[in-house]
Amino acid sequence: MEKQQDRIRIKDIAQMAGVSVGTVDRVLHSRSGVSESSRIKVEEILKKLNYQPNMYASALASNKKYRFAYLLPSHNEGDYWKDVERGMQQAITRFSDFNVSLSDYYYDQYESGAFIESGMRILEAQPDGVILSPTVEEETERFVSLLREAGIPYVFIDSNIARLEPLAFYGQHAQRSGYFAARMLRLLASGEPEIVIFRQINEGRLGSNQQLHREEGFYEYMKEHCPELKMWELNLYAKQPGEDASLLDDFFAAHPNVKCGITFNSKAYIIGEYMQRHGRTDFHLMGYDLLRRNVACLKEGVIDFIIAQQPTVQGYNSIECLCNHLILRKKVKDCNYMPINLITTENIDFYFDAHVNE
Repeated sequence: MEKQQDRIRIKDIAQMAGVSVGTVDRVLHSRSGVSESSRIKVEEILKKLNYQPNMYASALASNKKYRFAYLLPSHNEGDYWKDVERGMQQAITRFSDFNVSLSDYYYDQYESGAFIESGMRILEAQPDGVILSPTVEEETERFVSLLREAGIPYVFIDSNIARLEPLAFYGQHAQRSGYFAARMLRLLASGEPEIVIFRQINEGRLGSNQQLHREEGFYEYMKEHCPELKMWELNLYAKQPGEDASLLDDFFAAHPNVKCGITFNSKAYIIGEYMQRHGRTDFHLMGYDLLRRNVACLKEGVIDFIIAQQPTVQGYNSIECLCNHLILRKKVKDCNYMPINLITTENIDFYFDAHVNE
């Protein structure tokens, strides 16, 4: 059965209020040119009928322009964040009828203060909504407190800091992802007495909260189930990529019996390509994200498993969330976890087209 409000026409409201159709239309769209007495009459009828306007039509009629901005780590072509941006652009195209635009801002995730510096440029532009990948809590809290003061809604992507109460979050549950990765690596290691964790770092600073929380989940599982396992950490320096090979050479010279490892960032290909150059078919490796170079290593057999997290979907959904909240006035879900997908050579071809960086 049709709801009552679906049968109510603007013409009917105008007749009941004793005003013109044009007057009702102006009240519904908060336009000027309506006397106070006529506005009160129309609003009383709307309240009596519990009338809910068609927000989609209202948004189209308003011709208001909405400006969004995003703040992501600096990156290169082929990196994880390119898929996030691709998803955002797809959503901007999808909602183009609503006059939405998107501006990009970046920060050096290994540089203290870079996040705030870019955040201040966003505040100067005064967008209607912001999507951001959080950095360390203190810097993120400082920026979002300024967004709240300005009345600008913000969405977290990839990494969540729940106590900062974003409008919504899109990404994996990092701790559970790390816990899951440990379970898979335990099977992959099949009795090996030691493993290595490869870390992307600069001056003691990890590249993202996600990496930190994945590590926490990983160590939690290993402590519970494999307390006897020896775990080494090898830091690869993000801003000195030319040194990766020598650091790996030194590590494996000192630890020739380590034959299993994991990295919690998207650059597993650094280790995979190293193994391929050295003909190491005995080393088992896990990593994150379907970058083209990671996928190539997976297909060559120098990466065993990749955990994927649908970055294009995250990007798309973050823009859709702002549109639903600001334009269509819909209630949005505040916490949206991406699936923890385990990708192997057997299932990559069914997943590749939708989620790999092109």
